[in-house]
Amino acid sequence: MATEGRSFSNPETPGYVGFANLPNQVHRKSVKKGFEFTLMVVGESGLGKSTLVNNLFLTDLYPERHIPNAIDKIKQTVKIDASSVEIEERGVKLRLTVVDTPGFGDSINTGECYASILQYIDEQFERYLNDESGLNRRNITDNRVHACFYFISPAGHGLKPLDIAFMKAVHYKVNIVPVIAKADTLTKQEVHKLKKKILEEIRANGINIYTLPDCDDDEDEEFKLQCDQLKTAMPFAVVGSNQIIEVKGRKVRGRMYPWGVVEVENPEHCDFIKLRTMLITHMQDLQEVTHEVHYENFRSDRLSGPGEVDERDSGRKQRKTQSSAPPPHMNGDGDKEKALAEKEAELRKMQAMVAQMQAQMQAQQGANGAQAV
Repeated sequence: MATEGRSFSNPETPGYVGFANLPNQVHRKSVKKGFEFTLMVVGESGLGKSTLVNNLFLTDLYPERHIPNAIDKIKQTVKIDASSVEIEERGVKLRLTVVDTPGFGDSINTGECYASILQYIDEQFERYLNDESGLNRRNITDNRVHACFYFISPAGHGLKPLDIAFMKAVHYKVNIVPVIAKADTLTKQEVHKLKKKILEEIRANGINIYTLPDCDDDEDEEFKLQCDQLKTAMPFAVVGSNQIIEVKGRKVRGRMYPWGVVEVENPEHCDFIKLRTMLITHMQDLQEVTHEVHYENFRSDRLSGPGEVDERDSGRKQRKTQSSAPPPHMNGDGDKEKALAEKEAELRKMQAMVAQMQAQMQAQQGANGAQAV
C-alpha cells in the first residue's frame, strides 16, 4: 500500500505528550452520542405550563392537546403525559422528554392528587436501577426526572397548602425549581414581595429547592455575576406567549395589552431569559444531582431492608435534600424488594453456571491436549 512507505510524523511539538486533548475526545464522543434530559412541569391548570415549555425550547410539544371543559375537570384525575422530542442545534442533539401532569389541583379533593406523580418518579428510578443491575448495561435509557418546574399561582399571597404538601413530598426525589406563573398580572413591587413571601414559607416548612452550585475560583467574573443574578432571581417570575408581535420594527414574542406589550424575552419584563439560562447552563449539574443525590438516596433505601437504619445518611453530600422528617422507607413495597432479591439471586446463579462451563471447557481442552501428545 502507498501508506506503508510513509513515515509516521508526530503531530505534536517535542516535549508534548498530548493528553491535554482528552477533553476534546470526550466532547466529540458526547456530541456524537447526544444528550438526554427529562423535565417535569407541575401546577394547576391555566397557569401557562405548556406555553412556557414551548417557549423554552422553541418547539410545539402539544400539537393536538385536548383541553377539558369544566364538567370534565370535576371528575378528572391527575394523568402523566410524557412527550419526547429530538432537538438539534449546531450539531448537538438533545432528546428532551417533558412530563406534564394535567389535572393537578383541579379536583375538589386535592389531598392525594400528587400520588401518581410520586409513583411515576419512583418508577423511573426503579427502571434505571433494574437496567443498571442487568446484564446489558451499555445502552441504558435515562428517563429519570432531572428537574421539576413547579408553577405557583400569582393570585395568592404566597404558597397554598397544596403547594407546600406537594413540595414536601417530592423535594428529596427531584430538583424543584419554583416558578411564579403569569407574572404580567403583577407589578414589580408585587413580584418582589411575592418572591420574598414564597422563600420565607419554603424555609419555614423545611423544603429544599434546587440551588445553583457555587462558582469555582478560576471562573471568569462574568459567569460569577450571572450565577449571582440567577440565584437572586429564584423563584423565577415568568410570562409565556405563542404570539409574535411587531414592536418598533422588530418582531418579539409577547403579549399585547392596551397599555403596552409584555416581551417574553425581555429581562426587564420577566425572568424568562434567566430561567432558560439557568436550565441550559446548569443542565449537567441537574443531571449530576439527580444521579448522585436523589437516585443514590432511592437506591440505598431500596437495597437496605425496611427495618434497617441507613447509617450512610451522615456521610451524604451537603447538597442532599433533607426533609424536616426523614424520608420514609417504602414499607408497602415488600413485593418489589422480594422481586429484586430474586433477580439478584438469579444473576448470581447465572454467573456460577458460566464459571462452571468455563471450567469444563478448560478441562476438556487439557484432556484433548494430553491425548494429542
